[in-house]
Amino acid sequence: MKRKAFYLSLGALIIMLLLVSGCAPGNERFVTGPAGFWAGLWHGFICFFTFIISLFSDTVHIYEVNNTGGWYDFGFVLGVACFFGGSSGPFSCKKKTYRMGDKEWEEIGTKVEEKVKQAIREWTDETKEKDEEWEEIGRKIEDKIKRELRKWAEK
Repeated sequence: MKRKAFYLSLGALIIMLLLVSGCAPGNERFVTGPAGFWAGLWHGFICFFTFIISLFSDTVHIYEVNNTGGWYDFGFVLGVACFFGGSSGPFSCKKKTYRMGDKEWEEIGTKVEEKVKQAIREWTDETKEKDEEWEEIGRKIEDKIKRELRKWAEK
């Protein structure tokens, strides 16, 4: 049973490669007229297969040289994007999620705690200049309170 499935798959692959190479870039079809948008789209879509065939054949190419220019290029790029790009392409990869363990969270917590402690130490560092600033602020507050009390007492 497995042997029969293998031969069926191999036969289907050979038939598909022959069909693809029949409408691949570089054949006689485009001698009479240039390849347009639709041919570019198809050539972009089958470029993976034509690349493999072009390794063994001199008549099959990935890209049709006799083309209409921008429209063929646009179709080719769109075809490549449809085949290789997107989330359902054959070469798409699934996004891997990473979960941090308790050890990593503990390390992050320790680093944050050290930075907060350092910032608090720097903030509470009492130098002479800071003492003078606080004394000046304290005097201003006392003067303001005294003025307000006088105004309230005079009423």
